[in-house]
Formats: sequence, C-alpha cells, structure tokens
Amino acid sequence: MIRGFDITKMGAFGFLLAGTALLSSAPLFGQAGDNISGGSGVFYTGTYADRIHVVDEATLSLIDTIPTQNGIVGRLVVSDDRERIYVTDATYEHVEVIDLESRESIDKFTLNDGNRRFRIRGGFAVDPQETYALITGSSRVKLLDRYEMHSTVIIKYDLKNHEIMDTIPWPGGHERSRATFRFSPDGSLAYFQAEDMIVLETENFTEVDRWAISEEAEPGRGIVRPSFGSSYYEEPGFFTSLVRMTDPINNRRMMGIARVDLAEREMDFYTLGPSESVRRFAMAPGGKKAYALYDEVGHYEFWAIDLEEGRVTHRQPFEGRSRMGLAVSSNGNYLYIHVAGNTIDVYDSETYELVKTVDVGGDMRGFVFLPGTDDE
Repeated sequence: MIRGFDITKMGAFGFLLAGTALLSSAPLFGQAGDNISGGSGVFYTGTYADRIHVVDEATLSLIDTIPTQNGIVGRLVVSDDRERIYVTDATYEHVEVIDLESRESIDKFTLNDGNRRFRIRGGFAVDPQETYALITGSSRVKLLDRYEMHSTVIIKYDLKNHEIMDTIPWPGGHERSRATFRFSPDGSLAYFQAEDMIVLETENFTEVDRWAISEEAEPGRGIVRPSFGSSYYEEPGFFTSLVRMTDPINNRRMMGIARVDLAEREMDFYTLGPSESVRRFAMAPGGKKAYALYDEVGHYEFWAIDLEEGRVTHRQPFEGRSRMGLAVSSNGNYLYIHVAGNTIDVYDSETYELVKTVDVGGDMRGFVFLPGTDDE
C-alpha cells in the first residue's frame, strides 16, 4: 500500500524554483571550532592499516585505536544493541567481532576450508539476538590446473559455535549474485529485497508474505521500489530513503522520499521533483528533517528536506569531495562529511558554514557513526 503519493503536487517543479531562490554563491570558509560539540556519539573509521580509529563526538578528537587481526578493514556491521561491530577484512573472507565497551577483538571466524575460499558478497545480516548471521557469498576451489567457481548461496551461520547451520534456498527459487536482508526487531522475520520485498519466517526460512513493489500499487502511479535504509534516528521496523521512479504519464524520471513500515507493509511516498544527482540521504534526530548531497563534478550542494511537509527547504553550495558520505550529529546541529580522505569536515546545519575539520588519523575505509542516545 502506498500512501501520500500525489503526482499532481509536482506541478511546475516548484521545489526547484524554491531551491534556486535559496541558492547562495557565497564561498564557505573553515573556521577554528575548538568548543563545538555535536553530542555524545562515537565515530568508528576503518583505515588502510590493521586498526579502527575511534573519534569522540563531544570533543571531535581521536581518542583511541582498535587493532584488528585480519589486516585492512572491509565492512563494518553494528549489532542491534550497538555493543559490537562485525568487521570484514579487505578480502571479505574473514570476520572479526569487536566489543565496543572494551574496544577489543573478542572473536573471529572464516568460512574458508583448505583449498576452498568463501567470499562474502553483499549480504551479511546478524539476527537481533546475535545467535546467527545470514551470509551471502560464493566459494572457489583451487585445483591443480584451474579454479572451480561455485554459485552464490545464502548461509545461516552459527556465531557461537562457528559452524554452518543451514543453506537457505533462494526465495522464489531465483538465484541471484547478491542479496540483502533485514530482520524484524524481534528477529522472527527476515525481509529479503529483490524484485519484490519477500518476507521469510526465520524458523525454516519459508516465504510467508510478499510485497509486490515491482508493480504499480495503482494504475498510473508508477513503480516505487525503496531500498533498505539505515538510520539510528528512525523507529525500529521503519526505514526512510530517497527513491527514484518514472512518471508513467509523462515518461520522466522523478525522485522522492519513501518511508516504509515493514510490519504493516505500508509506504508513505511523495515526490520532490525531477530526478537530479542527489545522493547520501541522512535523517536528522527526531525524524522530521533530513539532508542529502547534490553531487556533480566540480559542483556540490547540501539539500535540506522537510520530511513533514515533503519539500526541499534549502540548497547550499559547498566545497565537496570526489566521494562523500553524510551523517547528522547527535544533537542535529552539525553535518559530517566523511569518506575519501583522512578528515571529517564539520558543517553547521543552519548556516552550512565549515566550522571544523577533524583528522581521524588515516584514510577512511569503512565508517560507522553511533549517535548519542540523549542528545536529541
């Protein structure tokens, strides 16, 4: 079910006119900001070395490093209770578990076995109780004269006993090269995102429901296919993301915001206007506002989005990077630009002025920001 989708609201692309009026060509200059604080959160950044760097949000300074046992960091996956991080290495063949309170490695495992190498491909989801993980990947076997390549599989892996519990059949019998899963808050369901949203119960992983997002909810409204978002400022069981769709009446690409309630299988969607090079959607504390990045070569902008009114309220040019990530501070007062370098650039979320640059101690590879829980 799609609610709140009114294609007539697009009109003459009023949001573009409003955005143009709000554009400012004034240059942004960095200023010393020793006393600023975004809240009580913590940043964890992987680097091109065997360690994770820890940055305190309150002081915006590097406070610790966590040695890793498997070399260069690949991907960081946070447990539901925010007490551990599952770290893949750069080969995506090894996983290490970091306890965030002690900042120490407490476990590690691999699915490699002798001359058989298993590589994780896209999917790595830990159930809320952390008893097992759903891992998508494929293996290759080194023989005397060749490599034998195997198809991608979904594995249920026991995190306590370090053993494969089961191989999960592909939903609908359709094998894919990659898969993305998301668990319900209680872990009783797993949502598999493919051409449709397929719901599996987690006892035997059989299909119990299917949300046909590959079809129009109503004739003439176009196909809206949201991707799983992830935000600590969102309610459990919901996700909000920037999506693109084709207006079937005028055959033009549009973009908008979709908020999905997985349990009720409902989606609120509204258009913002014609599709533009806008990415890196990030919600602010409270869930009423969000930001995104306009990214064209040589031209970068912050976009502010009012999620209650469903419109872009501000567009602000700034000096960006060739690759950027975006996060919003725990108290909502600052915007963090990260990735592609060794710094986090801190911008005021009202004036969009660069107020501080934080050196994280090495070029970033993997980034996690855990906001403070009492800062909103």
